[in-house]
Formats: sequence, C-alpha cells, structure tokens
Amino acid sequence: MIEVKGLTKVYGNKTAVDNVSFKIRNGRIYGLLGSNGAGKSTTMNIIAGCLSPTEGTVLINGYDICTQPIEAKRQIGYLPELPPLFTDMTPLEYLTFVAEAKGVSAELVDRQVREAMSLTDLSAVQDRLIRNLSKGYRQRVGIAQAILGSPDIVILDEPTVGLDPKQLTEIRALIRKLGNKMTVIISSHILSEIAELCDHVIILSEGRVVADSPMADLEAQVSPETELRLTVKGDEAGILKVLETVEGVGKVKVLPSPDKKTVKLKVATVGEADIRDDIFFAMAERRYAVISMERGEHSLEEIFLSLTAKGKKHEEVED
Repeated sequence: MIEVKGLTKVYGNKTAVDNVSFKIRNGRIYGLLGSNGAGKSTTMNIIAGCLSPTEGTVLINGYDICTQPIEAKRQIGYLPELPPLFTDMTPLEYLTFVAEAKGVSAELVDRQVREAMSLTDLSAVQDRLIRNLSKGYRQRVGIAQAILGSPDIVILDEPTVGLDPKQLTEIRALIRKLGNKMTVIISSHILSEIAELCDHVIILSEGRVVADSPMADLEAQVSPETELRLTVKGDEAGILKVLETVEGVGKVKVLPSPDKKTVKLKVATVGEADIRDDIFFAMAERRYAVISMERGEHSLEEIFLSLTAKGKKHEEVED
C-alpha cells in the first residue's frame, strides 16, 4: 500500500532522513520506532505530503506523493503530533468542516461524521467546544478527522503523548479497533506501546532503518542464540557434563541457587532448532530431574538498544 524508496531529507548540514526504504502492506498495524530525533516525524510528514523529500519517492497505492499529491492524499488519513483542531468549534462542527474540505460528497458527510464520532466515542461530547475537552477527547477528535473520507491507511504521529493512564488505555483500545478496519501506522518512542499494539515494526536510528520486521521475528536480528533458564536437581559437575553431550548447546553459565540440591543454569542455544526435548531426555537418562526449563527472550528495550547501537556504529564507520 505504501512504498518508500531511497527517502532522504536534508536541512542545511543536517540529514534528518538518510536513504530510507520500506514497504507498508495491507491490514496490519505498523510501528515506526525510534528515539527523539531519529527521523520518525520527518518520515511521517513526507509520507503524508506535508514535507517534500530532498531525494527519493513515496508511492501511496501506486500514486506518487510528490507528482500526484491529490490522488495520493485521498488514500491516507493523518494525525500529526499536534492535532490540527479549531478549538472554537464543537466536534460535530469541526468534523463536518473537515469532511467537506476532504471532498466527501454532500449526501455522505453527515453519515461519515456520525460514523467517525461513534467509532471514536465522541457522540456524548459532540456539542461541546473543543477547547473545553480533555486532552484524551481532543486526541479522539484528531483521530476522527483522520478517518473521514474512508482512507485505506491512517498515519498517527505520537498519538498518546501527554495522556494520563486512563486516556492512554482508551486511545490504545481505539487504535486496535482501527486496525481491524484499515492499515495503521504509528510513530512512537515508547517501546511498550509498539510492543502492545503493532504487528510489524520499523526502527529508525540517526535517520536510517536499522530494523524492518514482524514483531515476532525482531529478536532474531539481535542474536541467533536462544536463551534457556534451567533448574535441575543433582550435582553441578554431572549436569554440566550432560549439557556438553547435547548438540546445539552453546555457552553455559551457572547461576546462584538458594537450594544446594538444585543447580540453576543459563544456557545459550546455537541455531534455530528447539533443543529443549533433547536436554530434558539427556538429563532424564542420567537421572537428573529437570525442575523447570524456560525460554528466555530479549526485552524490547534490549533489542532496541542493540539495533540502534549497530546503526550508530555503521554511521561512524562510513564517516
């Protein structure tokens, strides 16, 4: 649905986006993740047609955002980090104005506005001035204006910044609801938000893509090893000898254990094969009881820091 090719944006001596390429496919929630200054908002603004790139192209359902801006912009709805609200209007007035500005046909304006307010739970406050609404409700109005015109794609730039915990939960639930109806792209620097909401993540560092992967596959980009945590009943030396016989076992580290009858271990496994059964039966054969065996995973924070560090090292090498 969106194809970004060789996207670059330069401000004076500063390269905000550096040769970025990726594809957004239909029916998923995408997360554009990066620390402040990584190039997320610049990329979003170029995709939405609010900024022109220095180099590169952006195709929205086949339409070039630079050479065919009207056709391309009809395919997307956009909520910038600061929602473009007219605070002296009510949500009903404002959304009606936006629908008309987007070229929604006169006979469909009222229906689309009502549907957008229903989806974003704005009907109860439709006649209150926007300036009197809470931050959470203002975000809802911003999201409602983005989905008017029935776009295939909705782009949300930092949609939960400044929200209290209750508002945060409500807006995230709304984003999930949108994800069942259209493709959603969210930019954020909040790791937990991306992990909770997104099917696919694109990580930017220093204006470059350092990861473009389904959430489930992201860990493999950090390390080809899987980590297992074992608690085994028996003597330490004998347990370590058993592990030496199991193919696929990498580095083994003995961890502190409060129970002298058990041994706790951290075992790195090499390759893609799941060797938990092999370890279990090898221990059983030597009559060592496996009390627990859990597969450890890198946290999103660890993955993010590792990938962005690699991106910075790559830039230093080039410089």
